[in-house]
Amino acid sequence: MLTDYTSWTNAAWLVKLKDGKPERLLRASDLGLPKPKAKVGDKEVELDAPVVLAQGKPVAFNPNDENQAVFGDLFVDTVFQGTPVKSALTLIKEEAFRHQVKTWAALAGVSEEDIRFLAEKLAQYGKKAVVDVHRGASQHTNGFYNCFAWFTVNALLGNVDHQGGFVQASTYDITGGKAGGPFVLSKLHPRPLNPFGISLIRHEVKYEDTTLFQGFPAKRPWYPHASDVYQEILPSAAQGYPYPIKILFHYMGSPAYALPGGHEQIQAMLDPDKIPLIVAFDIVVGDTYLYADYIIPDLSYLERWEFHGSHPSIIWKVQPVRQPAIPPIPEEVEVFGQKMPISLESFLLALGEHLGLPGCGAKGFANGMPFSHPDHFYLKLAANLAFGEKADGSEALPEADEKELTVFRQARRHLPPSVFDEKRWREAIGDEGLFRRTVYLLNRGGRFQEFPKAYAANDLVANRYGRQVNLFLEKQALSLHPMTGKPYWPLPTYFPPYQDVLGRQLRDPGYGLTLLTHRSILQTKSRTISNYWLLAVKPENEILVSAPDAERLGLKDGQMVKVVSATNPKGEWDLGPFGKKPMVGRVKVVQGLRPGCVAFPLGWGHWAYGASDLVINGQVVKGDPRRATGVHANAAMRLDPYLKDTALTDVVGGSVVFYETKVNLLPV
Repeated sequence: MLTDYTSWTNAAWLVKLKDGKPERLLRASDLGLPKPKAKVGDKEVELDAPVVLAQGKPVAFNPNDENQAVFGDLFVDTVFQGTPVKSALTLIKEEAFRHQVKTWAALAGVSEEDIRFLAEKLAQYGKKAVVDVHRGASQHTNGFYNCFAWFTVNALLGNVDHQGGFVQASTYDITGGKAGGPFVLSKLHPRPLNPFGISLIRHEVKYEDTTLFQGFPAKRPWYPHASDVYQEILPSAAQGYPYPIKILFHYMGSPAYALPGGHEQIQAMLDPDKIPLIVAFDIVVGDTYLYADYIIPDLSYLERWEFHGSHPSIIWKVQPVRQPAIPPIPEEVEVFGQKMPISLESFLLALGEHLGLPGCGAKGFANGMPFSHPDHFYLKLAANLAFGEKADGSEALPEADEKELTVFRQARRHLPPSVFDEKRWREAIGDEGLFRRTVYLLNRGGRFQEFPKAYAANDLVANRYGRQVNLFLEKQALSLHPMTGKPYWPLPTYFPPYQDVLGRQLRDPGYGLTLLTHRSILQTKSRTISNYWLLAVKPENEILVSAPDAERLGLKDGQMVKVVSATNPKGEWDLGPFGKKPMVGRVKVVQGLRPGCVAFPLGWGHWAYGASDLVINGQVVKGDPRRATGVHANAAMRLDPYLKDTALTDVVGGSVVFYETKVNLLPV
């Protein structure tokens, strides 16, 4: 039944072909068809609408018209007025049938029987089956199309918004935008500045449409269909492309440790003529911020505010709220006459005070309320959350009674006034009733949908995506790859992995193993090395080698080896003024790892974060060698031969490549 579905695809939409390749969607104007009307705001406009084939005739339709449904043929391969066209699903089918199953199996390195078995099980379970992928599929040079292909399987199963199927993350609004208050974040600044120009990572902009266009290939990749291209920030700044920068503020990250080719991230920070000033905010001197000019002390997770949002694996609508739970470890500072812990927030407020900037101070908010303490900001987000997403307040949380207020105060009795001052917290919110609703929220650590309310009739989830799912990406087809000048491919497909940004296939003869990285539950991030309870359980990581490879290469369990690659044949980290660190680790022979692959878990092998001695104001702060133990092999991961200062990258989706580098293990 159609009522069982909340989303739809453009599988039946017709696509124009040029030289046998998809060019763009077929439109009403291409065939002289009547253009359907649609409301855009208060105006009625004609749409140059997409076209489907319905009962043998091309029909232009408004895909957002809920009153007039059009049923198009799924498989179309025909010619209209001399123009060859195919439906999007026909193009996808042709790609799927480009090879026999045994050939696809050989490319994937799996058995044909396993593919057929998996396909059969997916079809049997239908909307209750799901393909859920993350970095294992995406962190490749062809990662975007890997994910696109897998998500197309979900669309074909029809499982979007179904229980057990493909769902989206759902969070309660903290900005006040949905309810129009009580504090609409977008309207709180008295003199706001809007972002302008091109970002340093050149995202969401077509290279060919800019004044910086100088033919193909571009100097560095542009990302018109991606964002958060982490690996591009430091190298782009150092190269001054698309422009140089004078000051880099760096917060909550460690690209030198976390990224493939992290040693090149270090090189980008070493020349003050390229990046004159680096200001970092952290609770330690980390592996990246070791190279900063200034490190402003910051707050840990137990000392700070945070609104976490959610993750697509959670079908409930949630918004947890992290709140200060312990007194601040770093010193207090005074800004705008108020005591507060030193942190990113206090630094920004102090900068605003020093420069006399609007948007902070006694009447920092546009509504005349003060913004002279971080509480003034974060409590407004909490109040929005407590108020709910309906303008009439019908979703507001209950007001805390006196018993709740007592619990609220007692839970914070150990915090200094710089962190918890009930008078300041009340003034930050203003309304007494809203303050009590916020107390009710904070006592519970956030807002969480009741368990049964996440489920709906017809095996659907209540918090739905409920929109169109595109299987043909016209935006891709109408923009040019910045390195090749060719249109982006607009359909799920297979591109061979291990290519540079120009699309050239890499070989690396003489390097016979594929390097993988993974997480151990005992070390999950660059910063968990400080947890000595975890280190006591597993003080050192290993390089995992499959038993057949160990026998073939003559490697023994516990043997020390160095990881080398085509772009790091010495097998070492170049730490600039802090010397070299070899990528040497202990072999662990295992069953269950694909022969030809080796793997190391992230988290060990630090050079900072307390792993080495530091001299601060003439005083030596001794390092702990336990934090340096183990191997961190990201510096072996292959650099792009065109860029030279950045690891291999998926130029379409923006992912950096973790899983393709060819390496050797040299006995030490």
